[in-house]
Amino acid sequence: MNTKIALITGATSGIGRSTAHEFAKHHIKLVLCGRRKDRLDIVKKALEKDTDVHTLCFDVRNKQATMDAINSLPEEFSNIDILINNAGNAHGLDPFQDGDTEDWDAMIDINVKGLLYVSKAITPKMIARKSGHIINIGSSAGKEVYPKGNVYCASKHAVLAITEGMRIDMNPHGIKVGAINPGLVETEFSQVRFKGDPIANTVYKGFNALQPEDIAEIIYFVISRPYHVNIADLLVFPTAQANSTIVKKD
Repeated sequence: MNTKIALITGATSGIGRSTAHEFAKHHIKLVLCGRRKDRLDIVKKALEKDTDVHTLCFDVRNKQATMDAINSLPEEFSNIDILINNAGNAHGLDPFQDGDTEDWDAMIDINVKGLLYVSKAITPKMIARKSGHIINIGSSAGKEVYPKGNVYCASKHAVLAITEGMRIDMNPHGIKVGAINPGLVETEFSQVRFKGDPIANTVYKGFNALQPEDIAEIIYFVISRPYHVNIADLLVFPTAQANSTIVKKD
């Protein structure tokens, strides 16, 4: 029986939810985090037949709420072995000079500060046990900057820099740290980025985008490697995508 415990942020949809389903197949105990309690309840109900599930409803942007939520974990869920920092968002696709500062705040607060807050709350127990595995979900946008991507790309470049810094600092404690960086994945991502504009429905048309399940399977592969193997940085594109701006469409 798998006795490991994984905490997944952004578990109510997309990659986070698919990762929860993938982990449940392997009977990993789950702490699922998100802002939408109704969705957390649905995911929990679906997975409880395969594994033990605990949910935490909070917003990673709120430092105190994040600390309080993680500190509230019952004893049987409190020693997190695997942390999947998946919560993230993109707001707007504007030239820098036309950018909405509220969009900027949302991206920095969730993609960067949220990741920091959750990691800060979880790592002390990993350090005390001298074991653990942290995976930060980055993006191909952390590898290159594309037109109108300015602040979103900056936030994902930050995720990679933080990942490298964490890996250095966690190294003496035997804790694995890595990043998985997807290209185009068909999720709610575009609906959020374009704020409900019909253009969001065209983003994944004309080619086979990655699916959340594809990334979930890769995440499971990464966390299931032997202790001496750490996949530090992994970039994943759909076959149709060559880089952030070149996509072969029918």
